[in-house]
Amino acid sequence: MVRTLIVTGASTGIGLETTKRLLDCGHRVIGIARNFSRTEIHAQDFLPLSLDLADLSALPEAFAQLAKAHPEIDGLVCCAGQGRFGGIETFSVAQIQGLIDLNLTSPCLLVRALMPGLKKSKAADIVFLGSEAALVGGGQGAVYSATKFALRGFAQALRQECAKSAVRVTMINPGMVKTDFFEGLSFSPGSDAENYIEAEDVAEAIITALEMRRGTVIDEINLSPLKKVIVHRPQGDRRKTSLKPKLPKT
Repeated sequence: MVRTLIVTGASTGIGLETTKRLLDCGHRVIGIARNFSRTEIHAQDFLPLSLDLADLSALPEAFAQLAKAHPEIDGLVCCAGQGRFGGIETFSVAQIQGLIDLNLTSPCLLVRALMPGLKKSKAADIVFLGSEAALVGGGQGAVYSATKFALRGFAQALRQECAKSAVRVTMINPGMVKTDFFEGLSFSPGSDAENYIEAEDVAEAIITALEMRRGTVIDEINLSPLKKVIVHRPQGDRRKTSLKPKLPKT
């Protein structure tokens, strides 16, 4: 069955790998990201939509138009997000609000716009990309963990709301994934292959959830590197990042 799915954060990292896998499976993908200038996907069934998910004021209208233009959408994979770490007292108000807007509020708004159509579908899926930070809070990650914990609660509540429909809700919680997520951060996974998860691994888990027999829901999948090693970088080794969240990060 050919499906039409939205993937957010589709220009890099896990979102990009998931988009490629879905296209390889013969599905149509509407990719959402802030910038596709460095993304080379020329598949006929790929529709890129440039949209800044951190700009909440523009999202309700954009999402409503998207749902109206593509009533055939029967799947949503939310991969867009960003990490910012440090003691809570080091965050500005704008930084706290930015993480919440991107990691939590934007997927809530997208689900809100698509849910009426998804509930009418004979088979639909919503997949959220969470984090190990959605399972256990860690030092220096209070705001990030708060957004992921909240997203996990949102997924659990949606699962109950959708129980009488054909909409399945899944949460994928990876540990440290080797992507550009760590640009600008003071730490990263170790360099050995056992110290990190590949974006392709997470995409494989997402595809597994989507392809599961329709009568079965995969509530959550937790992924971890075989050996957790964290490398801390000196201040001078970090790449500069703006205060405004960038897309796509995961």
